[in-house]
Amino acid sequence: MIKKLFLFFVFSAILTSNAQYTPVINSNRPGFSESPYSVGSGVYQFESSIFYRKINATPTFSNPEALGLNLFFRTSFITEKLEFNLNTSLQRDKIAFKNIFESSYNKTGLSQFSLGAKYLIYSPKYDDKSKEIRSWKERHSFDWKRWIPHIGISAGLNIGNFLTDFHERGGFSPKIGLLLQNEFSDKLNVITNVHYDYIGTDFSQFSYIITGTYNFDDYWSGFAEMQGIFEEYEKKTSIGAGAAYLFSENLQFNASLRANLQQDEVGFYSAIGVSYRINRHQDEFVEIDEFGNKIENEKQVKYDEDRSFFGRMFSKVGKLFSKKREKKVDLDISPNNNDDGLLNEKPRRERQESLVDVIAKEDKKQKKKTAKEERKAAKKAQREAEKEAKRKEKERLKLEKEMKKAEEEEAKRKEKERLKLEKEIKKLEEEIKKEDQKEQQEDQEKEDN
Repeated sequence: MIKKLFLFFVFSAILTSNAQYTPVINSNRPGFSESPYSVGSGVYQFESSIFYRKINATPTFSNPEALGLNLFFRTSFITEKLEFNLNTSLQRDKIAFKNIFESSYNKTGLSQFSLGAKYLIYSPKYDDKSKEIRSWKERHSFDWKRWIPHIGISAGLNIGNFLTDFHERGGFSPKIGLLLQNEFSDKLNVITNVHYDYIGTDFSQFSYIITGTYNFDDYWSGFAEMQGIFEEYEKKTSIGAGAAYLFSENLQFNASLRANLQQDEVGFYSAIGVSYRINRHQDEFVEIDEFGNKIENEKQVKYDEDRSFFGRMFSKVGKLFSKKREKKVDLDISPNNNDDGLLNEKPRRERQESLVDVIAKEDKKQKKKTAKEERKAAKKAQREAEKEAKRKEKERLKLEKEMKKAEEEEAKRKEKERLKLEKEIKKLEEEIKKEDQKEQQEDQEKEDN
């Protein structure tokens, strides 16, 4: 089920410019970049992470170490293309002073608090290669329109009054951003963000983020990201990678690891997080007639001015319990039409099934088919295994018979050789005995002479 819903999400994100809602959770984590798409109306999404950052202390005051919790809340309720969000972080900072000597102290509080919104202003339409049946080459060729990105804009307000003194940057300050996303394939997409933050303060900064995400399968995805921050007296660079796991339609787990470069010092940043959404989205249904035309709402009937309020109210109550007459259309329009003519009932207006229900039914049907094929394959494999076992047993018995026969022949041959050898030995003993007798006889004759 999740696989087909995930494919539906990818299809919707690429080919549809109006629909923002997706059946599967669409999270920005574990990257820092933002997609130009919103979560969709009726969705309340929480993206949280626990992070740890460490780097060597730099001259004067610096923040070499931090442990915190980040929360990014997203929702949409006015239009599908518009999203509102809140981004805040609670962290424990190590504040270090480094000059001739080095000292430090810890401080806990909010390090970030901002309200923002983003809006999708353009979404390109790509060619559907699956409908190309004349040319295999055209069907599998790259669509160069995919270099045209989805475009969104963002704006927000940083509120520094809630932050700790080390992170406070001039109280209230606006921020703006440009959000781009390229869908190069169903598995690979690249997000590019350009932001101008803390506008009008002494800490204004430009930043860019480039994130590449690849979906290995329906559950696992990996990403690589590069971020650059340019301030008046400082430049920061971050390179990271991570992975995300889709546990269910509304729950995702993620982890990331980054290398930070700041004032010739190299540090690291690690985070683990979870994204969860409360889905209250409702699809808009369009009723159509038997010809495929949209059914417009009927105009309200004006009440009779002479009828009183209670009269109108009781009239409505009475209609709830009255049986509605079926409207019929006379198909015989001849002049001699009578009451016995053929009548046809007006087609009933039926509400179209949602795409999610259709996918669920197809998935159930596919599961039954797959289970049947698996049982059939298991029986076939069992029959093949039994047949193979019988064949091996037959070969074993044949081999044992041949070995037994060879052993018997070898035993007969040895017995024959043994008897032949005994016979030769016996013959040799008789010859020796005859020679001895002959020698004794000759010796006796010599003595007699």
